[in-house]
Amino acid sequence: MKLSCVILTMGNRPAELDRAVASAVALGSGGLDGGVEVVVVGNGADVPPVPPGVTTVRLPENVGVAAGRNAGVAACGGDVVLFLDDDGWYPDPGLGEHVASRFAADPGLAVLSFRVVDPDGGPGARWHLPRLRASDPERSSEVTTFAGGACAIRRSAFEEAGGLPAQFFYGHEETDLAWRLLGLGYRLEYDAAARMCHPAVPNARHAAWYRMDGRNRVLVARRNLPWPLAWAYLLDWLVLTVLRERSARALRAWLAGFAEGWRMNPGGRHPMSLGTAWRMARAGRPPVI
Repeated sequence: MKLSCVILTMGNRPAELDRAVASAVALGSGGLDGGVEVVVVGNGADVPPVPPGVTTVRLPENVGVAAGRNAGVAACGGDVVLFLDDDGWYPDPGLGEHVASRFAADPGLAVLSFRVVDPDGGPGARWHLPRLRASDPERSSEVTTFAGGACAIRRSAFEEAGGLPAQFFYGHEETDLAWRLLGLGYRLEYDAAARMCHPAVPNARHAAWYRMDGRNRVLVARRNLPWPLAWAYLLDWLVLTVLRERSARALRAWLAGFAEGWRMNPGGRHPMSLGTAWRMARAGRPPVI
């Protein structure tokens, strides 16, 4: 089983990119048959010099995380694709063999979401865990979404589901893809044994982040949920956001995005079945939260 690693960069972290590329190349030395193909996508930026054998793709403008990763998949040939951002890296060269064996053993597995660890030994940020009960990052489990910059995806499933929704730009594009994969009958897992390092920095939240969050939650619901579940999902997030946010400026940005999501073309509507919603509920996260 051939692996490809797609690394997305904005071109402003050359030292971190070197570290990310070196860790991806090293996966091929960890006992993996056929090595690993590495593709670096410059998202509206030039790609610095890379080691021989590493493929580079330069996009003329920043098309967003979703479309940038789609471009990386189009440029690679692996049966399984790993996504990595330029400020992350893999600490274990054996990760490639581990990932390949997991996908080879389970044809129904579409996504492995990796455990994100603090390189300084701290507890790490809980927002990387793709489940509601995030207190124990060492516990593997079935999940209903995944961490976009710390994952491996079966290429055939990715293409069957239509890839990541480019119109999202960034924010909840993984949830949209995950729900479509679940609707196709695939499984997603959080694998605590598959580790990716990332500095323990706060999840940056600014006006653009709040706008994207509000907008893309509406798009996720419009594209994927039966209307009764869509209204429940959006009402939940509206109430939670109003209760949680103490900044009037942040709340205004979120509500502006929420309204924008209704004005946009969602790019197709394929509501999940009640059976898929029940599977998600059994996995611990029904599609209303």
